[in-house]
Amino acid sequence: MDYGKAIDSQFELPLRRTELDFLSGRYEGKVRDAYRGRKYRYLITTDRISCFDVVLGAVPFKGQVLNQMADYWFRKTEGIIENHLVACPDPNVMVVHHVDILPVEVVVRGYLAGSAWRDYQEGRAVSGIRLPDGLACYEKLSEPLITPSTKAPKGEHDEPISEIEIIQRGIVSEKVWEEVRTRALELFHYATHEVAKRGLLLVDTKYEFGLRDGRVVLADEVHTLDSSRYWVSATYESALSSNTSPEMLDKEPVRQWLIAQGFMGVGTPPHLPDEYVRELSLHYISAFERITGESFVPSVGDTEERIKAVLEEYELRDE
Repeated sequence: MDYGKAIDSQFELPLRRTELDFLSGRYEGKVRDAYRGRKYRYLITTDRISCFDVVLGAVPFKGQVLNQMADYWFRKTEGIIENHLVACPDPNVMVVHHVDILPVEVVVRGYLAGSAWRDYQEGRAVSGIRLPDGLACYEKLSEPLITPSTKAPKGEHDEPISEIEIIQRGIVSEKVWEEVRTRALELFHYATHEVAKRGLLLVDTKYEFGLRDGRVVLADEVHTLDSSRYWVSATYESALSSNTSPEMLDKEPVRQWLIAQGFMGVGTPPHLPDEYVRELSLHYISAFERITGESFVPSVGDTEERIKAVLEEYELRDE
């Protein structure tokens, strides 16, 4: 399919935000708009793109890619842990159960990259973990590490926190944390093996968990391009030996582009040029197909109007 034509047709119509006044409790996150319905919550994945906890703009079809990728992985991993997903009645929408989200993001790392590498370079511990000397950027770790962070309000930065601090400060009980830790590693190992079949490496990922009727459940998103790093395995060793960046299928190239512009989350972010936005849209679509093995079918037109019609019908059905 000629995705370029679809991107051009949607270039002036990315889903930047929603205003669905027939629903209540609107909350705008960095990428998702959330609403309360009569029975369920609705998570709408917009086309907003954020890095370093700052919204930079909007990329056509990014929201559809993320939403459908999360749906894919929620379905694939429901045998490992219960999740909050009820249905995806629209390419950009998830209907989910109400869940009390734990105030900690659970990051699992299989390789030394991103903020962990930056901390390591500075001689700092990574979420309380002291890594051995002599490691190289992008090097595979001896075993996956859990490196949690606090959940900061929109516009502020998440902060690393150790597992011990989480329990000592009463942020999460020891019993719940043990369940979270076990399931996070199981999810990571499962996805690692799945994407390896398609010639990819799952580098690291972020999970969010919550409680539903006292049970630990997986929430938010899972193994998407915004929450995970993916590399191409065939070129990984040569990149590592030549001290160059691996071939990436995730959002890390955007972070690196911003760093090259002198931006790391403080001050005014640089403008994303139109051609770069088009490249990002193709990047997200291509990565979706490589990671899931499924074809991407872009939904063009006025996304907000389409979502409004779908959710009005969904709400009437649940009366």
